[in-house]
Amino acid sequence: MKKQFLSLLTLATLFTACTDHEVPTATNYHLDETSVAEWKGYLKTGYFNEGSMEVESNSLVIEGGKVKSGSFTLPLASIVNFNLPDEVKHQLIHHLQSADFFNMALHPNVTFEIMSVSSYSGSAAGVVSGANYEVTGHLTLLGKSNPITFPARIDLNGDSFKLEALTQFDRTLWGMNYGTEPGLPDDASIKPGIDVHLKLSGKKM
Repeated sequence: MKKQFLSLLTLATLFTACTDHEVPTATNYHLDETSVAEWKGYLKTGYFNEGSMEVESNSLVIEGGKVKSGSFTLPLASIVNFNLPDEVKHQLIHHLQSADFFNMALHPNVTFEIMSVSSYSGSAAGVVSGANYEVTGHLTLLGKSNPITFPARIDLNGDSFKLEALTQFDRTLWGMNYGTEPGLPDDASIKPGIDVHLKLSGKKM
């Protein structure tokens, strides 16, 4: 009886120790209306156009003080241009939304799904100041997904979330080839790389 009692006491102690251990809980965050992806595209001459797109998400998951998963949506209807006169910028926006580029009629959104987030402590040209994490995910546009990785600065403060990152992607890997045909003059040849400056902020749902 004494041995049985001691065994039961040991099990009870182990069980209590396990239940006392705090298990991290996952929390959803949503992005607010200030979240944007600023873009910049270049001709071979060095001339560029720039603008932004809205970024939306209700599925950003944070667990134990770290981003675990989530996805962002960039509606193509939200494209704006910063640098052109009003009478010209609308032509550019409609062209970007056409089948030559993002083909909004068939693919109304660009999406990014987070696959992993790991610690980052490096520094390099083109990396946002204070970058503390490296984000890897699948970027989907024109119905095709490719992985991209970029350093980011992620700040969690109470119920608030902020992410800032600089990255570039080669649009031709998604089949967006307009303006890259061989033999084009430099003032009509568009570079494959698109610069993106992510500025995201949100709160706990």
